[in-house]
Amino acid sequence: MVTKLLKSQTGNQLFIERIMYTKRYSLILDKIRCVGCQICQIVCPKEAIETVIPSNVASEGKKQPTIMIDEKKCVFCGICIAICPFGAFSMNINGDVVVPVLEKESFAKLIREIEVDELKCPVGCKVCEESCPFNLIKVVADKQHWKVEVKIEKEHCPCCRVCEVKCPYDAIHVQRIILGSINIHNEKCPENCHECMDVCPVPGVLYVSENNKVSINDFCCIYCGACKVVCPVDSALEIVRSSVRHFPVRSGAWYKALEKMTSIVGVAKELRSKSMMKAQKSVRRRFS
Repeated sequence: MVTKLLKSQTGNQLFIERIMYTKRYSLILDKIRCVGCQICQIVCPKEAIETVIPSNVASEGKKQPTIMIDEKKCVFCGICIAICPFGAFSMNINGDVVVPVLEKESFAKLIREIEVDELKCPVGCKVCEESCPFNLIKVVADKQHWKVEVKIEKEHCPCCRVCEVKCPYDAIHVQRIILGSINIHNEKCPENCHECMDVCPVPGVLYVSENNKVSINDFCCIYCGACKVVCPVDSALEIVRSSVRHFPVRSGAWYKALEKMTSIVGVAKELRSKSMMKAQKSVRRRFS
């Protein structure tokens, strides 16, 4: 039985709690890491999350979306934690850090594949550290043994691949979490509107071309959708997510979330892929 619901926020955090007789659930949103991309809102099974776009912004400001959580609707399932590309959510139960849907294997865990060949990294080079848009990389040099250690906060990395692009020694390779495409219909864009570019968390993905229109370099795009959220013309910017890289899971909750993020086609594609993998394993067993 719920005895108390609490909600508070500071400039850096949104904090909700559900206090019961034997358990205390706490869900925290790191507002610094959150870009307001709306992915958590899209997949929330209880529609407890809302993306808010500020209406009154200074002339030189930007309409940075923010996330609000309805503590009365939230069931503390942890799906928002599991799906957030930025690792902006965290939860604890009675003080222990927990992600219920991952513990119960009822939802997919995202694959954050980042490989670093530290043998290629010369001592003194900090290009990856300085170029990371999210300040997640720390390069530690051991000058005595003439080697380098590259530390990456992978749990918060959306795998934008900026570090891979900037590295002059081909030492870092990153695989996207979300695959898809992005397209801007410039003819529909309001004149001198750059709101999508202003909120994009990855520098260089959206940029202003010579004709003063926003153009795309999608190699580092993470298809989060923050740009789509603030776009004043619904049909001017199009994002299509085709698939999400994740560890194997058999979960109805995951398939529902995947359909909301991508489409029924994306779910069908994943199911066909799993079916083919099962058939291949069966053939290998037969002839082994």
